[in-house]
Parts: sequence; C-alpha cells; structure tokens
Amino acid sequence: MPVSGPDAPEWFTRAVATEPEDRVVRVKGCDIHYLRWGDPTKPGLALVHGGAAHAHWWSFIAPQLSADYHVVAPDLSGHGDSGRRPVYAPETWADEVMATVADAGTVGPPILVGHSMGGMVTIAAANLHGEKLAGGVVVDSPVRRPDPESEEGERGTMFRNPKTYADLEEAVAHFHLQPPQPTTNPYVKDLVARRSLKAVDGGWTWKFDPKVFVRHRAGIDDYLSDVRCRIAVFKGQYSDLVTPDVQEYMDELLGRSSPIVEIPEAYHHVPLDQPLALIAALRAILADWEHTVPRTSPRARLQT
Repeated sequence: MPVSGPDAPEWFTRAVATEPEDRVVRVKGCDIHYLRWGDPTKPGLALVHGGAAHAHWWSFIAPQLSADYHVVAPDLSGHGDSGRRPVYAPETWADEVMATVADAGTVGPPILVGHSMGGMVTIAAANLHGEKLAGGVVVDSPVRRPDPESEEGERGTMFRNPKTYADLEEAVAHFHLQPPQPTTNPYVKDLVARRSLKAVDGGWTWKFDPKVFVRHRAGIDDYLSDVRCRIAVFKGQYSDLVTPDVQEYMDELLGRSSPIVEIPEAYHHVPLDQPLALIAALRAILADWEHTVPRTSPRARLQT
C-alpha cells in the first residue's frame, strides 16, 4: 500500500520508510495492536491518536523522536487493527495505553502525548496512573465540551454508518477530517486515509467501530483538575475547539501551573497540518522536563 505521494518532502518519505515493530498485547479481554520505534532503554513516549483515527497518525512523527525516546503508538480498542469492545470509556483506553507501554518493555515512567480524544485519554491516565507517568501533553483536546469526533459520531452522520466502497481509491477519496479544515499536506492526509481502511467483502471500509462514540465522558474536568503528573497543553493557532474561553477554563483547572503552547498555523488536526512544528514543540517541552522539577499547582498546595 503506498504511503507517500510524489509531492511528499524528503523528511516525510524518510520517516515513513522507518518501519516500526508491530505488536499486540491483550488488555481486559481485547487484543490491542501497537507500533514501536527505537531503543527500549531510552525514556518512554506513548503517542495516542484521536477518535476514528489510529496509530499511523503518528508514523511520520514517531521516527523523528525515536533517536531520544522509546516510542509506542497504540490503536485504542475499536480503532485501527485492535479488537472491539461492547462499550468504550476513556478509563479503559488509559489502561490500554499503560499496558502497551509495559508490554513494549519501556524503562521508567513514560510521557504520554494525546491528540483530541487521545488527549482526553491522556488526561484520564494522568489522573488514574499519574504516579507511573513522567508527564502528559494534551494536543488540542477541548475540556468543557465533547471532542469533535464524538460530537459528530453522536449527532452527525459522518461516522454513524461507515460505507463500503468498491475500490481503495474511491474510499480514499471519501476520507474527510472532522471538524473540516484546509488540507495543507495532502501526502499526510493520503497516508492516514489509506491506513484507515480495510478490505472486506464487496470492497473497502473504515476500520473504526462506530460505537466508540457512544460512551460516557463526564468527569474529564475532575480528572484534569486532579492530575498526578505534570501536564502541558498544546493548541492549534486556528483551532475552533480550544477557543480562548476553553483555554482559560483548562488553565484554571490546572491551577495555572502548566504551560499552554500554541502551534503556529495549525488547525485542530495539529499532527497532520503542522507536524514539524509539533515535533519541535514536543522536543522543547520534553527537553525541559528532563532537567526541571514539576511546579506544584496552587490547587495542590491548598490540598496539602
């Protein structure tokens, strides 16, 4: 299956040519597929995709980080090449992320990076498993209202009844981002579209389970206000989800003790439209975290 077009830049072609190791771990009765790059003795870094996405949303980003980190990227249950469950919850997905990190042989507490719905999973993990984490980076995940994929899945039609297409190229042509945004890197979009599909009787259809959007999301606010590891918030400059009021609310929940970083020229789907800027921001925050002590939030000081 092609993974880059003729217009793809050299950095992208080189990155996707770096083949990860495919692995599977069983978590609570469900097979969870994940990708692994780098040396297991390096610090751990787990990359968590958004709703209706999959691990290959990170396959052109992970190799840029694998020289310094042992990188894993899971397909959350109901996504990609992982199994399906009767019901889904951020807490279960958080357990899956922690299980993939452990199965990969990561040494020491890892850092989680989650985009959109994956950011909600990162927040849940930072609360439930924070003592086992070195930190979490939440990428354009709006705490206060549903993540955009779930909002569309519950109220719209885009994800509700996945269609079957006669051939792969027709299916790729029907791939759309939610929420919609300009396509600045068509070669990236082509890669994630092709990796989003599977062959079935009669043609090609999407890998995700439509039921992943039928889930209980209450309590993310409480999780964010009581995270047990350091957190950074990244947002796209043009995101219409992490708006100034949402950013202010998240900053308040975090006790105004966590960095909030704006990725220039990015919309909601930061890993797709500004991958190099995201990589640079991640490198900067991770390098800082290697040499600094977490700041105690005002909320935590009041509770002690």
